[in-house]
Amino acid sequence: MKKIILFSGIATAIFMSSCSTTTPLTKSAAYKDMYNEKPITVLLMPPINRSTEVEAKEYFHSTMNIPIVNAGYYVIPPFLSMEILKKESAYDSELFLDNSLSKFGEVFGADLALFTIINKWNKSGLVAKVYVEIEYVIKSIKTNKIVYSRKGSITYDASVNTGISGVWGALANMVAGAVNTAATKYVDVARVCNSYTFSDFPAGKYSPLYEQDGSELAGKKEFKVNLNSKYK
Repeated sequence: MKKIILFSGIATAIFMSSCSTTTPLTKSAAYKDMYNEKPITVLLMPPINRSTEVEAKEYFHSTMNIPIVNAGYYVIPPFLSMEILKKESAYDSELFLDNSLSKFGEVFGADLALFTIINKWNKSGLVAKVYVEIEYVIKSIKTNKIVYSRKGSITYDASVNTGISGVWGALANMVAGAVNTAATKYVDVARVCNSYTFSDFPAGKYSPLYEQDGSELAGKKEFKVNLNSKYK
């Protein structure tokens, strides 16, 4: 009898633990500090590139502003901020990820600093795919607290369907996909990654949804998704 009770207790604990980790949160609960602080201005820090793709840093930095602006925030112009950061020897964001950000508030007048960590960027022409693993961390410049973070494993599908059937069709699709992968503008891959990740970003002051989207469900902190050029 004791064994049955013990087993029942363990099963209940596991079930409750499972529910607590899978139950989706509303935006106001997941990003409560965003709603409390009501930030307006965002500074894009130079991405931290840990992948083998040297230019991945530029791909992401040049496309991160679009979804943030669309969400209703003012973003410090990326090219301007990048030039200033380079001149001030602040191009390596690794140095600031875990340190005080107050100086960036003084120089740029920003409320938030967006850090991007690119862990993987691999392409495979054989299967016409680009594999990206990336983390997004947004910190309050005022409090230095993380107010928004997501980590994604993203597969970008660049395959092509030639419409030819049979074995020759499969071969034609493979060749066309390989060519398309090689020709893919990787800025587009970065754009899709950014757009998907920030699809649940709390609405900012310049959005018609400002202070009205808190009851919407937030995205998963860690996600795995397949995307292609059709994603907007």
